[in-house]
Amino acid sequence: MTNARRHPRSTPADSVLTEVADAVRLQEGPPGVRSVLRALRRLAPASTKELSRATGLPVPIVAALGNELRRRGLVTEARPSRLTEAGAELVARLGMDLVLDATCRTCDGRELVIPDVLDEAVTRLRALMASGPAADMSIDQSHCTAETKVRRVLALLTAGALPGGSLLLIGDDDLVSLAVAVVGDVLGGPIVERVTVVDISPEILEHIQKTAAALGTRVETVQHDLRHPLPAGLHGQHDVAMTDPPYTPEGARLFLSRAVEGLRPGPAHSVFFSFGGKSPDEMLEVQREIMALGLVTNGYVRNFNEYEGSGILGGVGFFQHLLTTTSTSSRQGEFSGPLYTGDKRTRQREYTCAACDARILVGPGARWTSVAALRGDGCPQCGKGPFRPGRLVPAEEPPAPAGPAPAQPSSAAPAAVTGATASVVTAAPTAASAVTASVAPPPAAPAPRTYGWRPPTEADRAALAERARPYVTRQADERDLPAIGRFEAEIARVSFGEDAIDDPARWESRLGRAMEKSKEGMIVAHRPGEEPAGWCWVSINQNAMTGDRYANFRSLAVSPVDNRGDVAELLLTAGLEFCLANGITEVVGRVHVGNVPMRTVYRKFGFDPTSLSMKLFLPKEDGVR
Repeated sequence: MTNARRHPRSTPADSVLTEVADAVRLQEGPPGVRSVLRALRRLAPASTKELSRATGLPVPIVAALGNELRRRGLVTEARPSRLTEAGAELVARLGMDLVLDATCRTCDGRELVIPDVLDEAVTRLRALMASGPAADMSIDQSHCTAETKVRRVLALLTAGALPGGSLLLIGDDDLVSLAVAVVGDVLGGPIVERVTVVDISPEILEHIQKTAAALGTRVETVQHDLRHPLPAGLHGQHDVAMTDPPYTPEGARLFLSRAVEGLRPGPAHSVFFSFGGKSPDEMLEVQREIMALGLVTNGYVRNFNEYEGSGILGGVGFFQHLLTTTSTSSRQGEFSGPLYTGDKRTRQREYTCAACDARILVGPGARWTSVAALRGDGCPQCGKGPFRPGRLVPAEEPPAPAGPAPAQPSSAAPAAVTGATASVVTAAPTAASAVTASVAPPPAAPAPRTYGWRPPTEADRAALAERARPYVTRQADERDLPAIGRFEAEIARVSFGEDAIDDPARWESRLGRAMEKSKEGMIVAHRPGEEPAGWCWVSINQNAMTGDRYANFRSLAVSPVDNRGDVAELLLTAGLEFCLANGITEVVGRVHVGNVPMRTVYRKFGFDPTSLSMKLFLPKEDGVR
């Protein structure tokens, strides 16, 4: 019997599209697969990012589609990608073998070209970007390129919104205010009467103020949380507005509402709106928000905006020119719901390390909640990267941590150590394994939940403090980083053996970045005036399936002091009390099977074993990895 997955000739062409779309749960369905094949036919050889830009599909989706097409022998294994002979035949059967690209080669479809006279503005803006605040991806920031900044100014000029008048910028991490000022300076004088920037970031506003003062353009900055209505003094005061909001329907509604609040009343005032590509259903929701505000579309350009570091959207976004009408009004009061992409993300995505092929989960409940954080830390297995996006983990499929099995601890290793292993995804089961599973005996019923720990009484607390003397606990800070780096390096050796990243300086750098975000849950045990003898790190996560919050003991280590076990108990107690203070009722911790002292401490505190990671090494053969 022919395997239809590898030989698409035996499967009707449309069925192949449906199979691929279903395999990656593509919201766009078969038409989305068709668009990728069409783009690949036209652009080959093409990178995932190029295909994302051509189709408007996010990079992870295009990557997942590419993998499914490769499994069916339709796309080459080599990258950048091409259609195989079978893929070309499929495209022909689908009637997509005609290649005709009418995109303007001069503007690349953006409808605007930067004139030579403004090349200086592009160069100066690059320098201003380099000296400005970094993008905060947790709130959907991703700085547009210097060329995009100038194109946005040109769009204002082309539409007649400038020169003259007043411009309101709702959020300006893209520094469009400075682009307006720089373009005016290059052209010999201001091109706007007044620019008002409303942003929550004091760093961004300070950078704008310092720079604009020397450029001759009047720029007013207002620090304000846009979850609240604009200050009364800004209502109805501006001729034109521009915004690049968080890439959620809620973000679009909120930022556009604030733009409308700041515009003068009446029709035909311009709002320039930048946004990232979304699925048709999500874009429908965004456009409904626009209509609900009484705004109409006057122009729309795909891929107008280019961004630095916005990999998931292919580094591009659209630019929409909106106009007010007699029906335009903002009814948005206070806003308290989810706003940013991360606030709404409920599922994890699988990423593959290009250096070692480790597969790592990223998203809610995983060690890394964003791929930016994963890039910052490096692969947990080899310390390298980059990372290729893969499939979304289905909501019904709980993540299965199965990282490399830890090596046995050496005699010099701390006795009380548990490493925070990465959530590395196992391969999907084969047909044979699925059959075997179907005849396996049903799992035993779960044991009833027990509550094995209570906060110590004052007498117990005093006794523990006496046993742990002279060591006491406190929140970790930057002065502890050298010692913490050594602890984490040892944890890595215990957890990953020969594959460990055991450079203390590297761990010190990583934990330093983590401390910059929050020191909550980072605890050290120390003799007053000396460096830490123990280290504990507890993070609060969210279960992607249930939404419940739980705590994870990411790290716990104690130096080989005489009362090591007591110091470990002191740290564990402090960690559990941190959990209770934050309303957490479920705590997990991972420990190597050979780390008997740490297992003993866990059991003493009432932890029950709930899972076991298995590992197998296969013999190496010539030509086989």
